[in-house]
Amino acid sequence: MFYTVGEMARLLGIAASTLRYYDQEGLLPFVERSQGGIRVFSEEDYAALKVIGCLKKSGLSIKEIKDFIGLAQEGDATLHQRLEIFRRRRAAVEQQIAQLQETLALLDYKCWYYETACRAGTEDAVRSLLCSQVPDRCRAAREKLDLHLK
Repeated sequence: MFYTVGEMARLLGIAASTLRYYDQEGLLPFVERSQGGIRVFSEEDYAALKVIGCLKKSGLSIKEIKDFIGLAQEGDATLHQRLEIFRRRRAAVEQQIAQLQETLALLDYKCWYYETACRAGTEDAVRSLLCSQVPDRCRAAREKLDLHLK
């Protein structure tokens, strides 16, 4: 079964203009065209586009994705290079997740902080608490904010 640009864009949850842009940038050399020159996407193209989306979300530039696609088109001789690309991206995403978890912990602490201050009617009620009086789930974030603990 074949899909138009609009249909494939809907399946992927992206704008049709994004697919056109990818094509202009040379990311879609595998996509066929009808006799009238219209792009037609196959079910195999869907999987390739999901990988392109994954690489983009992981922080790869369009040029780097294009390089990856070129390696893929070269076949088995580039398997190790492609594996290394995914290993590097995986490590980068793990680092981003760790940073986001730290950010989430700080946000959780500040939500607790202001909820507690609102109930007490003053921030003084929270400021005067010892670190041991802060809930366990918030303690590490509180400690990261206390310069004198460093």
